[in-house]
Amino acid sequence: MPSSAIVWSGWQPLALPEPLSPAVLAEIVDGGQTFRWSRAPDGAWQGAWSDSVVHLKPSESGGLLWSSPENLAGVVASQLPPYLAASVDFARLADDLPWRSDPHLARCLEAFRGLRLLRQPLGETLLGFLCSATKQIVQIKQIVALLAQRHGREIAAGIHRLPTWTELATVSEEQLRACLLGFRARYVQQTARFLSERPGWLDQIEQLPYVEAKERLRELPGVGEKVADCVLLFGAGRLEAFPVDVWIIKAMENRYGLEGWTPQQIARFGRVHFGPFAGLAQQYLFAWERAQGRG
Repeated sequence: MPSSAIVWSGWQPLALPEPLSPAVLAEIVDGGQTFRWSRAPDGAWQGAWSDSVVHLKPSESGGLLWSSPENLAGVVASQLPPYLAASVDFARLADDLPWRSDPHLARCLEAFRGLRLLRQPLGETLLGFLCSATKQIVQIKQIVALLAQRHGREIAAGIHRLPTWTELATVSEEQLRACLLGFRARYVQQTARFLSERPGWLDQIEQLPYVEAKERLRELPGVGEKVADCVLLFGAGRLEAFPVDVWIIKAMENRYGLEGWTPQQIARFGRVHFGPFAGLAQQYLFAWERAQGRG
């Protein structure tokens, strides 16, 4: 059923600690933190997570306006603020980064004022980044969309939530490969079986110290350093996590002179140089490098 069959609620305001431009909103929802957002026909951004479906657009005051399917309005009203980490003043956190002595970081902060880190459901974040190995954002979005469409419960007309890990445990590797997962299908299936046999295991991750949480995540099939850090940063709010992908390697080589450093060495440098909010700095650096690459 086409999404046009959905009856959308009226636009509602959501205040944020600082103004948000259309370009920065696009970077937040379509810049690699999450993979279930796309442009809606009206120019707003349509996204889905958990049991929520929403349209977002900047308001004239610099905050956000949101609309949802009428049957989900109550759910979205309660889930949207924590998803956007609306109570977190990221501008204040960014001001604590070492931009005063780091001119490249200062340039990134200025270019993407208002950049925020999402606080997504941990299980969905894990699934998204397990699908991400050697894939670009557009490809990951396609995989995740197929997983939701074929194996997730419908929550609005034509829109499905992602399957839970318990639901995925009943899906065959062949069915997962049909969702364009390739070799990742084995990791998703094995992780699903592991988690379905250990209720509450993933929930405990959010309560653990960063180092221990990362070690535990790496017990899962297909979860390496980068995936674990992405899951902790975008799904557990661990701002000390410093994921290292090709864009960050490029940034650290070209802007910080770290040619020849391994991803593990770069991650350690990032956590030391940028401090307790290294993950926020990482997202600014990531956004800058991607923008330069597009240019």
